[in-house]
Amino acid sequence: MERVGFVGLGIMGAPMARNALRAGFPVTVTNRTLERAKPLGEAGATIARTPREVAERSDIVVTMVTNTPDVEAVIFGPEGVAAGAHDGLLAIDMSTVSPVATREFATRAAANRPPFRTLDAPVSGGEVGAIEARLAIMVGGEESDLKRAMPLFEALGKTIVHIGDHGAGQACKLANQIAVAINNLGVSEALVFAKAQGIDLERTRQVIAGGAGSSWAMQNYAPKMLAGDFRPGFMVDLQQKDLRLVLDNAYSEHVSLPGTSLVH
Repeated sequence: MERVGFVGLGIMGAPMARNALRAGFPVTVTNRTLERAKPLGEAGATIARTPREVAERSDIVVTMVTNTPDVEAVIFGPEGVAAGAHDGLLAIDMSTVSPVATREFATRAAANRPPFRTLDAPVSGGEVGAIEARLAIMVGGEESDLKRAMPLFEALGKTIVHIGDHGAGQACKLANQIAVAINNLGVSEALVFAKAQGIDLERTRQVIAGGAGSSWAMQNYAPKMLAGDFRPGFMVDLQQKDLRLVLDNAYSEHVSLPGTSLVH
């Protein structure tokens, strides 16, 4: 069984690493704040000090960090994954970052000495999906690398789709974020309108959820809204970061996205 490393143990990375452990993979982990790694160490993971050390101890390294500069730092920084690369290393970035930068990272990885393989495989499903190992995983890169990574992906998620070449996974994730953000707006406005009309909100939600207006947000978020449960499940600044990536890429391709601009 392949040795797996995780760099980044936040809301998503920590449960993903735990699921890899449960699936029987030998796991090495690190995080900018090493205190976060202790629970995984107690569960059987090896704790490393740097991404370089993770790479040296792993056959597959997963990065799950905040943004594009963070990915570049943990992969190509002085103590990054590239510094610990060895023959056969596969680096999988599961963060949500720029498709353009992702393609550049793949080129740099191929030119590294020694070179290493890469996939971009961002996820959708949030913290609950990560905990319950039912993430949707959108993969960019070569088919042979996806085939190799599939046992790990199957330990982390339920829907695994090869979108295309390097960067395609990230482009798909940004399309996902458009749908999520605008859908959330639609559900929220539907309930606000229903309340203003004086009609029963739960009955309204039920019938919408049974028709063409149904969605994941209507099924999962609307009940929480009606119960007054507005505890955060995702950071607003990260959602804004994702939509900014969308708008930057859309601008460069001369694509108009007025709904995304409004939600952002």
